[in-house]
This record gives sequence, structure tokens and C-alpha cells, in this order.
Amino acid sequence: MSWAGPYQYEIGKSPEKQATPPEVVFDEQVPTLLCLSHLRWRFVYQRPQHLMSRFARDFNVLYAEEPMPTEDAQPWLEVRPEEKNVQVLIPRLPKGCEGETALRVQRDLLDGYLEKLVVNELMLWYYTPMALGYAGHLKPKLTVYDCMDELSAFRGAPPELVQRERELLERADLVFTGGYSLWEAKRTLHDNAFAFPSSVDVAHFAEARRTQADPEDQAEIPHPRLGFYGVIDERFDIELVARVAEQRPDWQFVLVGPVAKIDSADLPQRDNIHYLGGKTYDELPKYLSGWDVAIMPFAMNESTRFISPTKTPEYLAGGCPVVSTPIKDVVRTYGDTEIVHIADTPDSFIDAVDKALADGEDRDRLLKTADEILGDMSWDHTWALMKEKMQCAM
Repeated sequence: MSWAGPYQYEIGKSPEKQATPPEVVFDEQVPTLLCLSHLRWRFVYQRPQHLMSRFARDFNVLYAEEPMPTEDAQPWLEVRPEEKNVQVLIPRLPKGCEGETALRVQRDLLDGYLEKLVVNELMLWYYTPMALGYAGHLKPKLTVYDCMDELSAFRGAPPELVQRERELLERADLVFTGGYSLWEAKRTLHDNAFAFPSSVDVAHFAEARRTQADPEDQAEIPHPRLGFYGVIDERFDIELVARVAEQRPDWQFVLVGPVAKIDSADLPQRDNIHYLGGKTYDELPKYLSGWDVAIMPFAMNESTRFISPTKTPEYLAGGCPVVSTPIKDVVRTYGDTEIVHIADTPDSFIDAVDKALADGEDRDRLLKTADEILGDMSWDHTWALMKEKMQCAM
């Protein structure tokens, strides 16, 4: 039913759940931005949520997810209000509703809801080209393709995704990319493409610079701690982590995040490797605060060829030195900063961690350097620049 959805369980933004769901709010006097995504709103809080919650200041924002099953005999559309009046739309399809039938049902559900809301001015924002199957018939004032990843390189991607992306690139008025490497790959395919690497909420992650009580599941883990948060999937180099953990049993690896698209039985199991599971966005600074070094042990394969990890500026905002494998956009942007160290083998990774641990001993220098790197980087700044491009394209 969904190529991405089965691996995405609910994590969300905050551990505090609202007792009373918010009301659905819609203003017929302002434009509507319909975001079509392969990522669940309540999975890992990342680029789509940061941007759509800001666009909701000016537009009605509808966030359409991929379908989920229902035990009901008839399909229906779940409408769930989220932060900043974003409405999340989830088609609920009965068993056996697949293929072209499922796409037709999704079209009907979406059309019915847009008609019910009396949407007058519509803009489309695609994260997945596969959404053309149920939204390609719409007639928007503006179409944006925010290509945050090379989805065709991800495990489980539909074989028709490449062709769908070609179609979307022909339709799009604007193309944004999640990093410079991805922009270099797409700019020859569209004459209005712009690189917008994922940004950072500096104030949020700067909370990690303050001494905080360790979360309960991290409190008993000794130091030094090498921490990672994010999705643990085919992009994560489990062999690298296993070998470094074996060579340095005194280092503790704290891995925070859901396991997706890989068998958890394949993950290395050692006394100094700790899998803490997925945490909400609001909880992350508490974990980061207790780490000595933040790591990005990404595998060097097709799925990571174009990534531009938002973890880098988040870790720096939290005041943590970083060790990463040589992801192109990380090397390009942070490789000469002296507090983001690059390593491509277990031995060089160990050497880089030693340097990062030394960075942490000069706390004032570390924080000053991190702040110089971050500069005016913010999601508000990224959102404002994107909105400017959209206004120019209309």
C-alpha cells in the first residue's frame, strides 16, 4: 500500500500528547498549499514539518500522506489537525484496494475534500513524484518539487519512480533540492532549480549546551559517549560501527532512532553499543547534551551519494564535535572547519574521534567555532527564501 509507510511508526515532535485534538481550521480567503509526501507527519520530525508548519502562517496547509489500511468495507479520508493548523490527510483503504483502483480512490477522496473546503487558489508541493498518480490531474497555480533525497536510490523504491520524477520535473515551476550534490544532479533537468540544504533550529538544539539531567535510558551509560540520532536504515554503516566498537570497547555508542528497511537482527550487538529507539524531536537535545562526540557513520553507497544530513548543523548547535564518513556535502560544507572530522575507515574513524574528544576539552573554542559555522542558518531563513522564489514564479 505504501513503499515508505510500513517502516514509519509514530514518533512525532513532542512526548507530551494533547488531551484534546485541535479543531480543523480553514480560511477560504487565503491560498491552499497541498503537500504530497512519502513521509508520515508523526514519524521523524524533519524538513517537511519544519517548512510546512511555517508555510501555515500564510496558507492553508494540507499534508497528504500515503494510504494506510482500514478494516472498514469502504475507503475514507482521515483528517487530522496538527501544529500551526496543518491538516494531515490519510487515505484509509480497505483490504484488496490496490494498484489503479487505489489511485482512483485516492483521487476521489482528495477531490472530494478539496471541493468540501471550497479551495479557490491551489498550490502543490511534492516530496514524492509517486503522488502524480493521484494528484497529477489537479490544476494548481504553482507546482513545487522539493527534492530532499534521491528517492530512487533508497531501498524499496518503486521501479517507476524515475519515470514519475521525469514527469514531475516537466510539470514543476520550481525545483528545490535538499543539498548541493542533489542540485548538481537536477539542475540540468530543470532551469529553475535551487539548492536549499536542510537547516537547523539553533535555539532548540542549543539547549544541549546547558547541563541537563540525562534521560533515564542514557543515564547509566559510561563516558566517553559517541552519539547518533536518526533513522537506522540502509544508509547506516553498521559494519563500521561494529569494527570501531570492537577496537575501542571503552567507547560507548549511543544510537537513538528507529530501525527501518533493514533487519534489526543484523545490527551489531556489543556491551558498548546501545540502541535507545526513536525519540521525539523535543527530546533530542537532552540526549545530545550527554554526548562527548556526535557521529555520522553513513555507508558510502548509492543511497548516500546525494544526502546532505541536517544532523551536522544540529550537532554543532548543540555544542558537540562531529565525526562523519566522507559524505560529499558534509566534506564540501564542513570538512575544513576543524570541529567536523572526516574518516572513511575504522582506523581513521578512531583517530578522528580522538581529535573530536580533544576538541571537547577546549569548550570555549568549540562553541565559538560552531557559532561561526552556523552563522545566520535557520529554518525561518530557508522558509523565507523559498517563499520569495515561489512569489517570483507565480
